[in-house]
Amino acid sequence: MPSIRLRPLWHSLMFVALAAVAPVACAQPPIEQQMNPAQFKAAGLDKLSPQELANLNAWLNNTLEVETTKAASLAKEKVETENRGFVSFGKADPIVARIVGEFRGFSDGRSWTLDNGQVWEQVDSASLAGVHKTDPQVRITPAVVGNKWYMQIEGYNTRAGVRRVK
Repeated sequence: MPSIRLRPLWHSLMFVALAAVAPVACAQPPIEQQMNPAQFKAAGLDKLSPQELANLNAWLNNTLEVETTKAASLAKEKVETENRGFVSFGKADPIVARIVGEFRGFSDGRSWTLDNGQVWEQVDSASLAGVHKTDPQVRITPAVVGNKWYMQIEGYNTRAGVRRVK
């Protein structure tokens, strides 16, 4: 079962790695080499001095680098957010969401669907009996070391070890 989850994660991580190096590889050829002579003249670029043309090419390359860097950053953030809980990316901030439906306490093996679409399953023997709450807020925090996560229900001190299953 882990290989099913790791394949999309592996592809996502590879995408992030490639996106991180994209700005370095994105220098484009000068505009006069990208257009044929008729297009270059039709755009009025033939009227530019060599310095003006160099400035235009520098601006185009800078814009491309800035936009590529921005896109890579957004892609990295999206991958980290979507895969948070499967793998720890070093973020210490908790996942804060609500359980969809009724919460009836902690018990090993129970699973909960959150309003953000994530599904978490309890993997330890922590118990919180006699609790019936509808759509309670939860905080899921990563452990200091390793890829272990803990769920806590708002208003209660008991934490349960959980793992993300979806």
